[in-house]
Amino acid sequence: MSRFSYDQAFSRNIGWVTPQEQAILRGKRVAIAGGGGVGGIHATTLARLGVGKFHLADFDTFDVVNFNRQVGANMSTLDQPKVEVIARMVRDINPEADIEMFPDGVNADNLPRFLSGVDLYLDSLDFFAFDARQRTFAACAERGIPSTTAAPLGMGAATLSFLPGQMNFEDYFQWGERPELEKAVRFMVGLAPAGLHRGYLVVPSAINLAERRGPSTIMAINLCAGMAATTALKLFIGRGKVLAAPHGLHFDAYLNKLVHTWRPGGNQHPLHRLAISMGVKMYSKTFKPS
Repeated sequence: MSRFSYDQAFSRNIGWVTPQEQAILRGKRVAIAGGGGVGGIHATTLARLGVGKFHLADFDTFDVVNFNRQVGANMSTLDQPKVEVIARMVRDINPEADIEMFPDGVNADNLPRFLSGVDLYLDSLDFFAFDARQRTFAACAERGIPSTTAAPLGMGAATLSFLPGQMNFEDYFQWGERPELEKAVRFMVGLAPAGLHRGYLVVPSAINLAERRGPSTIMAINLCAGMAATTALKLFIGRGKVLAAPHGLHFDAYLNKLVHTWRPGGNQHPLHRLAISMGVKMYSKTFKPS
């Protein structure tokens, strides 16, 4: 006989949430595209918060290179599908969790199903998944689904949320049909206007857009989960202010700094336009489109 009891498992949440609010969390459904760095920790964090329903998407398997930051990456899970491992971890926390897996990742064919009945979309796609990210955020805007992206940066995290009826992803980042290099730079600039992390990067060559890789830390991943899950909590129970784009938050634990950014016009803001121009020039010689 199972010893699991939802009420007992999440009873220590009570105090910061009411029993009635905990019941609301139990009925919420979150879609998470990407089961690697932030995706895995988003899923397990929300599961421990008591969120009861998940759509999980990822087409990749775990590798040794994932060990420094991905909660599902262990010797025991090498070469296993990320989406299956994360689903297993969520069910190990809450065996009653309602989980639908999308082992092909998110694409044009399964996107309607992926977002069906969803209360929040948490962006956890690989930085370079431009097409999937653009399609998913556009679909969220069309369907009135709140969406949040939390970027792990150095030893900190930056978050942006896009709420129904307010500035959406495309309004803010203004990707359109631009080349991949410009999308990459626009994403970097728009995610973290404060740029707190840039000052302590000690090996600049570790950022290599041509090879589609960059440095990461588990501290940043954990901070992303805390910030994103708190946003989810506020949205779900309707209590607490959620900052929506063009507002953003960037907290850096290494620098002991928290910055609230506000960029009217998103990437049309003069400071962003200058940074984008400089970034495109900097990376144009090494970036190779996929």
